[in-house]
Amino acid sequence: MQVAKTKISFVVPVYMAEFILEKLVIEIDKVMLVIGEAYEVVLVDDRSCDNSWEVIEKLSTINSNVKGVRLSKNFGQHPAILAGLSQAEAEWIVVLDCDLQDQPKEVEKLYEKALEGFDIVLAKRTQRKDNFLKRLSSKLFSIIYGYLTDTNYDNSVANFGIYNSKVIKSVLNMNDYIKSFPLFVSWVGFKSTAIEVEHAERESGKSSYTISKLLKLAFNTIISFSNKPLKLVVKLGLIISLVSMLFGLYTIYAYFNGKITVLGYSSLIVSIWFLSGINITIVGVVGIYIGKIFDQSKNRNPFIIDKIIKHDV
Repeated sequence: MQVAKTKISFVVPVYMAEFILEKLVIEIDKVMLVIGEAYEVVLVDDRSCDNSWEVIEKLSTINSNVKGVRLSKNFGQHPAILAGLSQAEAEWIVVLDCDLQDQPKEVEKLYEKALEGFDIVLAKRTQRKDNFLKRLSSKLFSIIYGYLTDTNYDNSVANFGIYNSKVIKSVLNMNDYIKSFPLFVSWVGFKSTAIEVEHAERESGKSSYTISKLLKLAFNTIISFSNKPLKLVVKLGLIISLVSMLFGLYTIYAYFNGKITVLGYSSLIVSIWFLSGINITIVGVVGIYIGKIFDQSKNRNPFIIDKIIKHDV
């Protein structure tokens, strides 16, 4: 990734945000007037169904700092972020959502902290203004993901933060099929910290993440970044084998002591169904991982850029 004279790049994934974008750019302009550095705003349209792209085109013609990127189809939030990162040209890159819950005014604090010698400064939302469902799902995901990966996953930290270009370069070099920007950032390392920021109410509309989408994202992320489910089913198989062996020894003992004259049909059928269910579950988990390996082997691009527009200065 080339580093130009631009000091800060804002990368913003956009989906169904036609009524928010103008205010978002105004707020970014305000904070950058205070910071006093050259900057650009990379708005990535994840093939929205509304007029978001038309608004981006308009903004790029009247504001020389705005660059518009349109994807060929809806790839999802994290691929859209990566698409924007691939077009960012600054030494420092800010990633934030387009709904104004991540407030541009907080970038001043993030940037000042980064200048103290940090490569990554994450925004920590101490009082999240999301709805109950999103807060609950995020909390459950952090607990499950932390357990399955043996890490301390902080659900108060998401995409919002400022990152040095060398961090972004390392993130873009990761070739995982399942894309998760905050987990990529956590994996690549570098000197990082987190500071508290104010989290705002959603400016308009509602989140595009439905329950099914949240579950799918959580499932894919856990499977992609952890092999602990495989270890757990192996442990389960060993425990069942041990219990079965002990039950078999007890059955033999009871038989020779005259406690069992006719082996029960019911217990036999229950055992067969139970162990068959366990076998199917184990095969299913292994099959899921094999499926992910198959997807990874295709080595497809996580995003395809359809258009890039930039005001000619």
